[in-house]
Amino acid sequence: MNTTLSKLPAYQRAIAKGHLGSCGAIYKNLDRPIIAVVNSWNEIVPGHCHLRELAEDVKKGIIEAGGYPLEFNTIAICDGIAQGHNGMKYVLPSRELIVDSIEVMIRAHGIFDGMVLLGSCDKIVPAMLMAAGRLNIPATMVTGGPMINKIKPAESKAARQQFIRGEIDEEKLVEVTVDYYPTAGVCPFLGTANTMCIVAETLGMSLPGSAAVPALSELRHKVAYDTGTVIMDLVKKDIKPRDIMNKAAFDNTVAVVLAMGGSLNTVLHLPAIAHECGLSVTYDDFDRISRYAPLITRVVPNSQEYTVADLYPVGGIPTIMNELKSILNMETLAINGKTLTENLVDARPADGAIIRSFDKAFTAEGGIAVLRGNIAPEGAVVKSSAVPSDMWEFSGPAKVFNSEEDCMDGIDNGSVVPGDIVVIRYEGPIGGPGMREMHRVTEVIGKIGNVAIVTDGRFSGASGGLSIGYLSPEAAEDGPIGLVNNGDMIDINIFERSIHLRVDDEELKHRRANAKPVVKHGDDSEFLKLYGQTTTSSSKGAVRRKIT
Repeated sequence: MNTTLSKLPAYQRAIAKGHLGSCGAIYKNLDRPIIAVVNSWNEIVPGHCHLRELAEDVKKGIIEAGGYPLEFNTIAICDGIAQGHNGMKYVLPSRELIVDSIEVMIRAHGIFDGMVLLGSCDKIVPAMLMAAGRLNIPATMVTGGPMINKIKPAESKAARQQFIRGEIDEEKLVEVTVDYYPTAGVCPFLGTANTMCIVAETLGMSLPGSAAVPALSELRHKVAYDTGTVIMDLVKKDIKPRDIMNKAAFDNTVAVVLAMGGSLNTVLHLPAIAHECGLSVTYDDFDRISRYAPLITRVVPNSQEYTVADLYPVGGIPTIMNELKSILNMETLAINGKTLTENLVDARPADGAIIRSFDKAFTAEGGIAVLRGNIAPEGAVVKSSAVPSDMWEFSGPAKVFNSEEDCMDGIDNGSVVPGDIVVIRYEGPIGGPGMREMHRVTEVIGKIGNVAIVTDGRFSGASGGLSIGYLSPEAAEDGPIGLVNNGDMIDINIFERSIHLRVDDEELKHRRANAKPVVKHGDDSEFLKLYGQTTTSSSKGAVRRKIT
């Protein structure tokens, strides 16, 4: 077989085989197609700590299908552990680091014919899909699967609020948390982690029906094994990621995310994945598709009753896509070589409770709305499915903070009161640097009630309430959010997709002329400094600036 390794000059090929032999490779196997097994396993992140076992299943599939697997690792950060402190600045930048690390390993060695990517969680799955698009060699994806919670989401949320109010101690909160997060696997709610695992499936890069398969089930092991066999077929047919992740696949994926009320972080990650595929996905695509993609699924945080693990028994993602087929491109391709039409032949009908039929949707429009106005010329994003209906129109005075820490201090000292619109700025990709999630703010601010948040930072997929983020241009790019003063009135109208600062143009011009921007340098981190100087705004997916 004409493999990548066989194309090396004879002497270099022999030396490469010799080095691989030192690692235990059997000489006769090195004329097979060599498949990189790219694993983000570690002992820190719940969604990743079982991936070592799944990698073994993948390898068995590769070997039995005629290939030879070689495994290497990349990093993975747990958003839950990084929340609420300076570590969160590193999470979004880690996405580019993961992409680069995979590129370096694949291109530097020059021996791989394809790759199987194993990952879960918020930045790791999009990073791996970005690497697939960038490298454009045959590739497949195995995600970790959702864990099955022992208690309801509402019980976990109530315990956190009890701890914040001082009603229970740390040990009790940990006990309840472990009941909600009882095993390895992706955290149960429809946060960024599960949303991005679903994205891998809807883009066609993981096996149909695989995203909702529970983490520690026998079927999850079968998914891994089957993915190992599938990569060999892709190598044989020379089917590459950009053949699968085309514009129609991205439009389908946006529709599914909106129909599920998926994580807002998809507005960062789908544009970034598309960018690596030579395509464009923008806020406008989310706004356009949200007009005709109805909300047909409610799982936490859009409901406090069901989690992602509850999707699998009622048909999972194929059922959701089957209900949406009238608005999807049915000719898109998946890694199993079949079109969406073929892959949905056996899809189950909607159960009516967790997944509704298209004509009986929870709401006529999708779960994410893009707002625009004089404070957000390039757009801001809100998870409308998680906003109470009585807050879709909201006006109030601004309480302005130049960092998450300042905001938390303001909440603690009582300067934030019901009716306020909390503005947190200089937390975008450039200004942070690193674009921290404001999830802890959304949790703590819940004790005040009837408060909106507007930020150029971002939110966890678990965040709810009137939380508007990803505002562009960000304050560090001289965006109008940097000109807001305490007491300025802001009007929010999700129905009209608008967010407006009640300050006239002349006054804004005057403020701009006298503005003194806040500059953060990433503390003592050279990594964060470099990221802040090379990244773009959230409306562009926070991808790296083009280097000329």
